[in-house]
Amino acid sequence: MKKILLIIQREYLTRVRKRSFVVMTVLGPLLMAATIIVPIYLATRTEETKKVAVLDESGIFYEKFKDSDNIRFHYLVSDLNSAKNNFRKSGDDALLYIPKPDVNLPSNAILYSESSVNINVISYVKNVMSKQLEEMKLQARLKEYITDKNQALPVDDIMRSVKTAVDINTLKIGEDGKESKSYTELNMVLGMFAGMLIYFFIFLFGAQVMRGVIEEKTSRIVEVIISSVKPFQLMMGKIIGVGLVGLTQFLLWVVLTFGIVTFVTGIMTGGDGKKPSTTQIVQQQKALSPASAEMIQKETEGGSGGMGNVMEALNSVNFPVMIGSFIFFFLVGYLMYAALFAAIGGAVDSESDTQQFMFPITIPLILSIVMAQFIIRDPNGPVSFWFSIFPLTSPVTMMIRIPFGVPYYQVALSMVLLILGFLGTTWLAAKIYRTGILMYGKKVSYRELWKWVRYR
Repeated sequence: MKKILLIIQREYLTRVRKRSFVVMTVLGPLLMAATIIVPIYLATRTEETKKVAVLDESGIFYEKFKDSDNIRFHYLVSDLNSAKNNFRKSGDDALLYIPKPDVNLPSNAILYSESSVNINVISYVKNVMSKQLEEMKLQARLKEYITDKNQALPVDDIMRSVKTAVDINTLKIGEDGKESKSYTELNMVLGMFAGMLIYFFIFLFGAQVMRGVIEEKTSRIVEVIISSVKPFQLMMGKIIGVGLVGLTQFLLWVVLTFGIVTFVTGIMTGGDGKKPSTTQIVQQQKALSPASAEMIQKETEGGSGGMGNVMEALNSVNFPVMIGSFIFFFLVGYLMYAALFAAIGGAVDSESDTQQFMFPITIPLILSIVMAQFIIRDPNGPVSFWFSIFPLTSPVTMMIRIPFGVPYYQVALSMVLLILGFLGTTWLAAKIYRTGILMYGKKVSYRELWKWVRYR
């Protein structure tokens, strides 16, 4: 038992006395706190105020939409066509159109915008409309029982009956005035899925590069390999080889997923490729003006159940753009980070020594995921823009934004800066790699790495 305690004491004191342990003990909490505090601060300080014009033909919701911290409402007195024609010149972010119902209370509304509507705006509008309609229904139900004071109020039945779900349809108005339906919720799911996939791929395959370098270095195989090829050639060959493995796996996933979805969809639609027809038209559609009713009616014609709507939403996604963007941002983002992982592997002698260098490198990736919840709420805001063009965060952030629709110049700018970031990090990593790959038994510090970078 005494010998075990001595070993425990030695292992503990050896690692605690390291300068890297002391530095990371101090910097660790600061960096972790920054990944939580900084995104919240940026989101609260830089979230743009959204201006929403309200065209309420029913008159029920006039001045019911109160201004909030980030949403400003103003009301229009005009017809729908005039409001849409003047929308681009008004400077508004969205146009909320509430049609006048023929019979029932309006439970449908349309949000027109030039880009994807902020999810906060949609949620706020739904909440206000639902509360107002439920209040009106509740007053009407209570009047039925006010004449008979002896009659007990069926509270549970009344509360169930007044519950109202509001449907907000979002339409994009293009530069040519053409309208197209947008699916904010689907864009959120696709953006988060693509961003998380790149995040895990970079970590997974970047770590494989680092482990491979460490294994070759500790087994001294690298000394034999270096006699035949240059260190830079070895590093790039390893990085690209592992990257092609990840790309192959992703493409196989796409092909197999597409095959499965096509097969299942064919079975569910009876094998004729046609969507099931609807058995009835939704009553609320009668309340829409002819110009807008046609757009919303297409949604119900896709199927009597939810499958038609799901397929229509999926058909609205530009999958070639999504897949092409994913391949580019994954490959270049991976190459950039894999170079840094390879440099870390070449600088250390064991995987346990990589922690002090891994954490600062992975902070931008972690910050991208932490910021994702704010980015999907305001994909066109300043925080989303800057995170999507900064090379260390753009692979994840830009893929989160792309489903919402990103101007082409922003995508091009992000790609150019990412390529420049890859070239810069590769040059830096090559300087460290060529010196560290043959360095054994020496504990490396950041000061030592800086010396290696400056070597000629």
